[in-house]
Amino acid sequence: MDEAKYQMSRAGWHKATQELIGPERVAELHPLLNMDGILGGLYNPGDGHIDPYSLTQAYAIGARKYGAEIYMPASTQSLKQRSDGGWDVETEHGTLTAKRVVNAAGFWATDVGRMAGLELPIISIQHQYIVTSTIPEVQALPREVPVIRDLENSYYLRQERSGLLIGPYEKSHKMKQQDDWLRDGVPPGFGKELFESDLDRLMEHVEGAMQRVPVLQTADIQSIVCGPITYTPDTLGMIGPYQGLKNFWLACGSSGGIIHAGGLGKYISDWMIDGEPPYDLVELDANRFGNWTSREYTSAKAREMYGMNNAITWAREERWAGRPTKRVSGIYDKLKSRGAEFGFHSGWEQPHWFALDGDEAGYKPSFRRSNWFEPVGREYEMVMKRAGIIDLSPFAKIEVTGKDAYGYLDSLLANKLPAVGQCALCHMLSPKGKVYTEVTVSRLAENKFLVITGSGVEFHDLSWMEDFAWKGNYEVSLNNFTDSMACLCLAGPLSRDVLALITDADLTNDAFAFMDVKDITVGDVPVTAVRISYTGELGWEFYHKAEDTAKLYDALLEAGKPLGVGDFGLYAMNAMRIEKGFRMLGQEVIMVSKLKDIKQRLQTVAMEESC
Repeated sequence: MDEAKYQMSRAGWHKATQELIGPERVAELHPLLNMDGILGGLYNPGDGHIDPYSLTQAYAIGARKYGAEIYMPASTQSLKQRSDGGWDVETEHGTLTAKRVVNAAGFWATDVGRMAGLELPIISIQHQYIVTSTIPEVQALPREVPVIRDLENSYYLRQERSGLLIGPYEKSHKMKQQDDWLRDGVPPGFGKELFESDLDRLMEHVEGAMQRVPVLQTADIQSIVCGPITYTPDTLGMIGPYQGLKNFWLACGSSGGIIHAGGLGKYISDWMIDGEPPYDLVELDANRFGNWTSREYTSAKAREMYGMNNAITWAREERWAGRPTKRVSGIYDKLKSRGAEFGFHSGWEQPHWFALDGDEAGYKPSFRRSNWFEPVGREYEMVMKRAGIIDLSPFAKIEVTGKDAYGYLDSLLANKLPAVGQCALCHMLSPKGKVYTEVTVSRLAENKFLVITGSGVEFHDLSWMEDFAWKGNYEVSLNNFTDSMACLCLAGPLSRDVLALITDADLTNDAFAFMDVKDITVGDVPVTAVRISYTGELGWEFYHKAEDTAKLYDALLEAGKPLGVGDFGLYAMNAMRIEKGFRMLGQEVIMVSKLKDIKQRLQTVAMEESC
């Protein structure tokens, strides 16, 4: 019920109606339920089900009506990019020329991706469901009952004509997935076939369903179906244009399958026609996985996510399979030894908070105050009164150079570009003037810029930047230094005092003002220092070679120790930036929002800091 209330707090963002209802209303909606122990439920009046075959045929009829040609069968043999950005698609019916290719190939998506040189993190899982024969009590119902999702027993149950259909989600150690398909591709000729069913894997879920819906106890099994469904490491589909390939789009990996077809089809077609996404779906971005997403990681995460399909969804949830990846900063082990409790950010392990002596360490999720509440308060006090160090290496870092670099960024971004040696907050706008993303831009030389964006939108933003450069014929180079360039931040009222102990640079406000950018040496480490801090306090971000992170961190820590300076994590930083009024992309700033919605954000950041 705590989770249901949490879900209701988020429901206002969406047009789909959702209600939190009590047991009386549950029993009224679904008279077949055993109501013992039921405290309430989440009700979606618009929920339902549809026959996939009939829907597919309806799509085909509609497509032909508007001029589409459908070839069956039509296996793709190869994909070749043309010089004009289009594609030659070689099929058994000949070569088709396409302006765009959309990989919507279901469990063949990895095979199609390899034709374009991609290794997509999509794996097929064997999903089973049971269909009963006619049940008299179901046949006698005056109307169809709603779909039931019993989270504790991990199954969904719906009416199937005059019987019932039960779809369990098996536990991680019992379920089966096609690791060989991920490695070798789908076997030739596999199409409408099914896997061999295994009722033993389902029995604990079926027994739970029989207790909750007693009419199942005397029902006969008509069939057990076991077929492939696709999973990405986070279960969500990969939707949109793919970074690094012109006019290559993804619409695959969606574990919900055909239920998402209509919405995602319209989303992609609107984007193609208008040149921008119609609304924010960054959590389904086709580019959220990078080269850190190995096959082993994909396999481990899919197994974990399938097994936890009906587990409680906590606020600030962490799931641990496949971690850590190769994306760890140069001080990962140091921070871990100092009590860091890590969160996962686009492959990176980044400290959320630090458990010191006397604290209860470990991941303890809760809908109320958890074990990190007091430690985060301590970190907050440290930064607000003294200073703290935070590892911001997961920031995405993209260098823009070339003779058209200024004109390119000036066209790409709202806000005036900074002068050499300064930084500015800017927004990439869509053709309709909506916000696509938010970045900081540091001007390192006349035609050399460092664009910093969030870890979660690294390739999302890079894809937009590449497409803009290509369409505008700009002579620019975009170099992604996210993995080779690290970032540490020192923030708090004493940060200038700490920094002065390990650098010869002039740190006075006149010499190093808010949003200034300078190449300096800190503790014998060359850094590009930006006077900015997401905490809203006096501070600097230090961009440097990843191999120098440990040396820089030790120097900052040693210099700050006499002044009470230590580590802080993202939870404390988030509290401080909210109090300062700094909005966060994806939170207070929603992508494809209107420009007027970020006016205050620009005004806030542009103000000179009093310190």
